Amino acid sequence: MDMKKGLQSAALLRSGICAPSGEEMLSKAIAMTLQTPAQDRAELFELLTREIVAIVSAPHSGMKPWTCFAHRGTDGSRIFRGGIGLSIVVDPLGRLWRARTYEDFETTYTITSTSCEIASMKPNYTLMREYVVR
Repeated sequence: MDMKKGLQSAALLRSGICAPSGEEMLSKAIAMTLQTPAQDRAELFELLTREIVAIVSAPHSGMKPWTCFAHRGTDGSRIFRGGIGLSIVVDPLGRLWRARTYEDFETTYTITSTSCEIASMKPNYTLMREYVVR
């Protein structure tokens, strides 16, 4: 499956991700991503997490806030940080990992007089759990 076709398929599945909470939608997004060819997973997962944020943030959604911030790991991975101390990593081979946002990364910061931003994140996969197809 080429990337364009994969993303078109993801767009068609948008109604399939809708659920009563951001956490349930995330669970569906993980399952959908694991069913996708490894080379397409990072881009698909980013698309799906953006969709979850949009659904949860919609006026009168009635859902509790849910956030996700995407970063690039020093090894080329894509890191998706949530607001509750958990992250999901798509490694360069397309494997998905569950990580603790602070403990499972070597993180550097850029600190100014008005902000503290992440400068780099190096995943430590030996501390993470890999997601696999059930």
